[in-house]
Amino acid sequence: MKKGYMVLGIIAVVIVALGIMWMSSYNSFVNLEENVDQSYAQIENQLQRRLDLIPNLVNTVKGYASHEKEVIASVSDARARLAGANTPAEEATANAELSNALSRLLVVVENYPNLKADQQFTQLMDELSGTENRIAVARKDYNDQVAEYNKKVKRFPGSIIAGFGGFDEKEYFQADPKAQEAPQVDFGGNGG
Repeated sequence: MKKGYMVLGIIAVVIVALGIMWMSSYNSFVNLEENVDQSYAQIENQLQRRLDLIPNLVNTVKGYASHEKEVIASVSDARARLAGANTPAEEATANAELSNALSRLLVVVENYPNLKADQQFTQLMDELSGTENRIAVARKDYNDQVAEYNKKVKRFPGSIIAGFGGFDEKEYFQADPKAQEAPQVDFGGNGG
């Protein structure tokens, strides 16, 4: 009889220990997932800051380069696509399109020395440059958090707990493959 109680006691201790390990691991997943979500929110925060700066930049350029409508429209269109993106992959693609459109806009600006000397334009460009740096840092921080989270989801025994707990791998915020290509700029076209 004593042997039976001892076996039951050992089984109870093992069950309690497994339960504690399960809860600890589950809570670790919750913390890591929150870190990923928080990092993603920082990317969205910086992308929103960028989106807020662009209309002012476009309006400033319009005042000097009103006949550069195609380039200005491409910036506005890319901004709208970024604002409507819903996933990290969509945001990365739209962000690359916006960066490409902004680089074309900056090529146009080179043709307008008065614009480059405009204080408002200079201030907007400084703010945009700072925002670009913040986006890069936020994207790196997010991807670091995703890597840590995904490793835990894939490793044993975390993979078992992740499966039961509904914790799936997260997407990285990756640059669009098109971002590797240099933008095509036509100096002989419609502008002037």
